[in-house]
Amino acid sequence: MTGLEHRRLITVAHGTRHGDGNLVARSITAQAARRLGGVPHTTSYVELCKPLFARVMDEHAEPAIVVPLLLSTGHHIRQDLPEALNRQSALAGPLGPHPLLAEAMCHRLSGSGARRGGSVVMVAAGSTDPAVDADLEVARALLQARWGAPVRLATITARGRRLAEVLPEARAEGEVAVVPYLLAPGHFSERSATEARRLGVEKVASVIGDHPLVVELVARRYRAIASRTGVAAGAA
Repeated sequence: MTGLEHRRLITVAHGTRHGDGNLVARSITAQAARRLGGVPHTTSYVELCKPLFARVMDEHAEPAIVVPLLLSTGHHIRQDLPEALNRQSALAGPLGPHPLLAEAMCHRLSGSGARRGGSVVMVAAGSTDPAVDADLEVARALLQARWGAPVRLATITARGRRLAEVLPEARAEGEVAVVPYLLAPGHFSERSATEARRLGVEKVASVIGDHPLVVELVARRYRAIASRTGVAAGAA
């Protein structure tokens, strides 16, 4: 410990009406705070679950480091979060795309029974924001590099190709597994899993969730800002 101030870790997830999904954000936050040496911490949400990020920013006057639990650049990252941020706090970038997330997805794929070398379809929620497209392509390429086999991208809504369109191409190369590019269970994870099984996919991985690599990534985001601002952060 250096004696420097330990800023509060505030995470902000999208939020869902599914209670289990919101618990994932709380678990990640608590584990990251412990990994950072026991910094104070708060979990918040953009919408659909309390406490809302904007309210947390209003109520916490002390300086904080905000780490979004969001997987890509989009409207929330570019507008909603910066607009709500108080002057005392610093905002990290989105979690994804990142090699640690790709590795976590490999673990989820292996847990579903998928074998390295088999074709994969990565299913993302989708967005109307064109800026998200580049992030999803990087996430797909990172997963492909680590899985060692072709990975194709499908989206559930908005821009992009749907699973029913992508799946025949993947099946032409052999056995196929589906992995969601989603952090927490909720509406989109249920839709992707239901659709995959309806289309005959047997190996459907779970969401990324509170995987230890996600916890490590949150801690890294915090430390990166702490190192620039002279704030102490405990060792992992």
